[in-house]
Amino acid sequence: MKRPGNKPPQPAPATVAHLGEDRLVAQLTNLLPAPDARVRIGIGDDCAAVRSGSKTLELLKTDAVVEGVHFTAETDPARVGWKALARAISDIAAMGGWPEYALVTVAIPPSTPVLWMHGLYKGLRRAARKFGIQIIGGETTRSTGPVFASITLTGRVEPNRCVSRAGGRPGDILYVTGRLGGSLSGKHLDFIPRLEEARWLVTHFKPSALMDLSDGLGSDLPRMARASGCGYALDPDRVPRTRGASVTQALSDGEDFELLLAHPSKNAARLEAAWKKRFPRLPLTAIGSLTANPSARSIPHGFDHFPQP
Repeated sequence: MKRPGNKPPQPAPATVAHLGEDRLVAQLTNLLPAPDARVRIGIGDDCAAVRSGSKTLELLKTDAVVEGVHFTAETDPARVGWKALARAISDIAAMGGWPEYALVTVAIPPSTPVLWMHGLYKGLRRAARKFGIQIIGGETTRSTGPVFASITLTGRVEPNRCVSRAGGRPGDILYVTGRLGGSLSGKHLDFIPRLEEARWLVTHFKPSALMDLSDGLGSDLPRMARASGCGYALDPDRVPRTRGASVTQALSDGEDFELLLAHPSKNAARLEAAWKKRFPRLPLTAIGSLTANPSARSIPHGFDHFPQP
């Protein structure tokens, strides 16, 4: 017999870790109003792309680096600044565009040395100069927790050269640039965004789908396939690896910031020959293909900000 006033135990509220990053974003997106007709590409891609009345689309991107997640307290602040801006540049590249203007928000404890902030901005300035970006504003605020730097970056791309992650078709060849894995050895702080390479691709061989590899091939390839309504067939042994990295590391380490692209198979040989001539020091490797049906082969998952328990 139940005692008066007693209530059955209630299940604990679901946490973001129970959902994982992708499902959380999907749920939050459903809470938002639908975008208007000016938005050509919205939530779910590397950048948003908006018609702005000019002959180009405006690209909008925000990204953040957080102490304890993307860098440590011992990391050279100039490398933190470079990474913070370079991450956002990599996403602009993944849409086939070029970057223009940046806003920087930094949250720091009051005990942060002024020289650390000088170092951070030296890294930001170096990246901005190299890639032709103007830093035109931002915000500095107090943090009671870890340091973080958030970047808002705008860019431009011609409508006929804008590539999303959603345009892949069954039979397209999957390629990656460079080599994957081992980013924690320091590559994640010093990488060069593939801006030049992406602009060349969309100008001469417009891929069906394009994205950058920030969370690892094991997470980002399934995202491209889902966005394109395809499955994928991947040959892990063909994945190009950084010296000393295992296949698992190449699939799951994350923060490679290379390009992943899907390209029609009929032009594959011509693309590979032209790439080798234009970028002889940077490999472009075929690692599989998009398929009509979901892949039956599982691969190690990449980085997830909210891994399921």
